[in-house]
Amino acid sequence: MRCPYCKHEDSRVIDSRATDDGMTIRRRRECSACGKRFTTYEVVEKLPLMVIKHDGRREVFKRDKILNGIIRSCDKRDISMERILNLVNEIERDIRNTMDREISSQDIGRLVMEHLKDFDDVAYIRFASVYRKFADISSFLEELQNMQQRKQREHGKGAEAHETHEPHEKK
Repeated sequence: MRCPYCKHEDSRVIDSRATDDGMTIRRRRECSACGKRFTTYEVVEKLPLMVIKHDGRREVFKRDKILNGIIRSCDKRDISMERILNLVNEIERDIRNTMDREISSQDIGRLVMEHLKDFDDVAYIRFASVYRKFADISSFLEELQNMQQRKQREHGKGAEAHETHEPHEKK
């Protein structure tokens, strides 16, 4: 690695650390000629990902669009920015792990909703109301009922697990 101070082409690594959830390696280096230290970062090269819009146009994937949509959905909720950023990281990882170089905006919306279901109920409903463009109040209520039934099934599984244990009898 070339020294940014004296331009000498030889340096040695003093320290290496993973950063950015293991997606980046931070290396502290020392120039063998001038002895000055500098930092380099090694990152995985991300190939451009294209989003196919509703009208067939293609545009470069922009993570900020997902982030802004989720921030709006979480408005006035007690949700830290760190949790929101972690959620966006998970969503982006899932999108990039498909190994496709193109993804439809509808697929991105469905993936965001899938993640929001378990993240925050209110944020999920807010996002769904924009994404699904509810035609009327009945379609909105139907989504709420589906969500409520899913929550009841999840809670029911936990309750069933507790009921399987035999109660201890007092003697």
